[in-house]
Amino acid sequence: MNKKPSSDMPDKDSPEWTDSMFREATTLEKSDLPPAFKQVVRRGRPKSSAPKQAISIRLSPDVVASFRSMGRGWQGRIDEVLKDWLERHRAA
Repeated sequence: MNKKPSSDMPDKDSPEWTDSMFREATTLEKSDLPPAFKQVVRRGRPKSSAPKQAISIRLSPDVVASFRSMGRGWQGRIDEVLKDWLERHRAA
């Protein structure tokens, strides 16, 4: 069984920084690393220019069951149906 190392034991791979190490440290922008390593990686979904609003809406059980039976994306399909309805019923 592996024992966890004691928190009192120094970590040889990651020693505590000395004052001289802090003085000699440089920022990422000033380092000698290749440009590819200096890029900031943005993870996750890109920000939408028109994010959807989270709301609470009460729908008939048969409507919810019907849309859910269509599988993933059922809430988006409800959004599409409502947009289509708005297009057809806009005041001319």
